[in-house]
Amino acid sequence: DIFNLYVTLELLGLTAVALVALAGGADALIAAMRYLLVSLLGSLFYLLGVALTYHSVGSLDIAILAQRVEPSPAMWAAVGLISTGLLLKTALFPMHFWLPPAHASAPAPVSALMSALVVKASFYILLRMWLEFFQTQDGAFANLLGLLGALAVLWGGIQALRQTRLKLLIAYSTVSQLGYLFLAFPLGTSLAWKGALYMLFSHAMAKAAMFMAAGNIQCFAGHDRIAELGSITQRLPLTLTAFALAGISLMGLPPSGGFIGKWLLLQASIESGQWWWGIILLLGGFLAAGYVFKVIAHVFTHDEPTSRTVTLPATMEWSALGLALIAVLLGLFTYWPLAMLEMGSPFGTGHS
Repeated sequence: DIFNLYVTLELLGLTAVALVALAGGADALIAAMRYLLVSLLGSLFYLLGVALTYHSVGSLDIAILAQRVEPSPAMWAAVGLISTGLLLKTALFPMHFWLPPAHASAPAPVSALMSALVVKASFYILLRMWLEFFQTQDGAFANLLGLLGALAVLWGGIQALRQTRLKLLIAYSTVSQLGYLFLAFPLGTSLAWKGALYMLFSHAMAKAAMFMAAGNIQCFAGHDRIAELGSITQRLPLTLTAFALAGISLMGLPPSGGFIGKWLLLQASIESGQWWWGIILLLGGFLAAGYVFKVIAHVFTHDEPTSRTVTLPATMEWSALGLALIAVLLGLFTYWPLAMLEMGSPFGTGHS
């Protein structure tokens, strides 16, 4: 029921706002209020779309909608409103403006949850509606989503390269990586959907690992300024290993889950004759390599080791490393994840 999904979105948004505000201080409260306003605006768009859908079809049950929905101006408006609300919550370019400040102010575990799970929930709802009944609408909408995804990949990667703080770099990287998921909409084949979902899984693990690593660095060093990371290299080897392994997945290098997801999307773009999406995949990989190696280059300088005596609990370092290892192992053990994506075969409904 799409109204029950609205209730779920509200609960998810309000709890995420509270988590962002946990750090306290003016910056955290401002970021949380901005997130709250954006979340409520997205929910309002979604609810208006639900109302139009009910007026046009007479039901809110997804299975019934799949049978009754027909292209009409009212349904186009409903699809546009629902999609706008969900894209705002997903932080797809150019509706990503609330995400970097929220990540910059939130505690590292909160950022890990937001990047790995919270923004993925709205994407999941959009994907489910698309597979069920949105595809009956104008096909130009799929190309628009793909274009916004491509712009997100490029814009997010460029902005990540420009950042001087580690958490902001990772936040803009999230904007970029989310764009890959939307490249599957114009492709629309079973292979593309599997690639997008594989990207979703691997990104969740890798980005959570990155944010946990950034939190470890900030807790140890007292800051997350990239230019001053050289002095901590010898003190946090597991944390820096976790960051590097997560970076491998974000760049799409083998063996990693990110590589499998990008390979499936690239193969889908070539087979469908839409090769330009493949170029976006390659450019995004180069940008990801740029901002990951930007951090690693500063880390492996020959600065004098810091004299700080802060000791991090082993669980903080191992949790980041464990998540990063999962992101890599997703590329080595692909049989079970791909078999799970075959369950129910929802992707066979896409146009090819």
